[in-house]
Amino acid sequence: MNTQANVMHEPTMSSQIAPAPVPASRLFYWCVRRELWEHRAIYIAPLAAAGVFLAGFLISSVHLAGRMRAALALDAMHQHEKLAQPYDYAAGMVMLASLLVGLYYCLEALQSERRDRSILFWKSLPVSDRTTILAKAAVPLVIIPLLGWSITTVTQFAMLVVNSAVLAGSGLSVATLWARLSPIQMSLLLLYHLVTVHALWQAPIYGWLLMVSAWARRAAFLWATVPVLAIGIVEKMAFGSSYFGRMVGNRFAGGPEAMPMSDSFPTNPAMHLTPGHFLSSAGLWLGLAVTAAFLVAAIRLRRYRDPN
Repeated sequence: MNTQANVMHEPTMSSQIAPAPVPASRLFYWCVRRELWEHRAIYIAPLAAAGVFLAGFLISSVHLAGRMRAALALDAMHQHEKLAQPYDYAAGMVMLASLLVGLYYCLEALQSERRDRSILFWKSLPVSDRTTILAKAAVPLVIIPLLGWSITTVTQFAMLVVNSAVLAGSGLSVATLWARLSPIQMSLLLLYHLVTVHALWQAPIYGWLLMVSAWARRAAFLWATVPVLAIGIVEKMAFGSSYFGRMVGNRFAGGPEAMPMSDSFPTNPAMHLTPGHFLSSAGLWLGLAVTAAFLVAAIRLRRYRDPN
């Protein structure tokens, strides 16, 4: 009897083994995977924009030979502008789709999980609010720019292949096209633009939207835009100035620190890049500090905010 009781109360080996802690990097990775799984528009919208443009480009390629003959009569700089125009349009469409998706994602990222009460499930997992917020912030700051760059690069290369095939079939030289439109150069210039402007320079916008999404119970878009408009209107009425409005517009447009030649497309080889000036600008680091403050506020709001 005593032997049976001792066996029953003796702790087993399995109860003494604690589960191995999951590394923070792995938790972060799966949080990002979760965002891509739940918000498929992150990659579907840029792909759709590229697909629509590529379809239109294929239709218009029948007139490529005539445009090429007209471009060959121009000087080198104007040749590039003429030949690169459809490639710039393709990059612009993908960047616009990526920007809109990033803005919409940030507004919905934290409010939607409280609205459908799925936050109760996600909070039951061994994932901290800090890891969750950082994973959500990585989507507009890292994932979307890289996806936009990859999609644009593939799209432009496909356009270049189609152009080459049409020109070769028309008996025109393909060398001039590849000399004026280097895919590697266009890809690197586009990557620089996306990292500096769409990620680092516009980071405060995404941080603000994430914070509002963590706080607002509903109508996150109104809570994100109305205070900004109100501050601009009050400043204009009280002081007759519009510094705040120009500052916000500067963040959307890119600013002279990130885009020294605002009248030229980012993939133009004549673009004078100044990474040293950009990385040493006070506006960049002030914006990143404000972004960090917004993300810290979003972490605290998610920790203590009740589900809607």
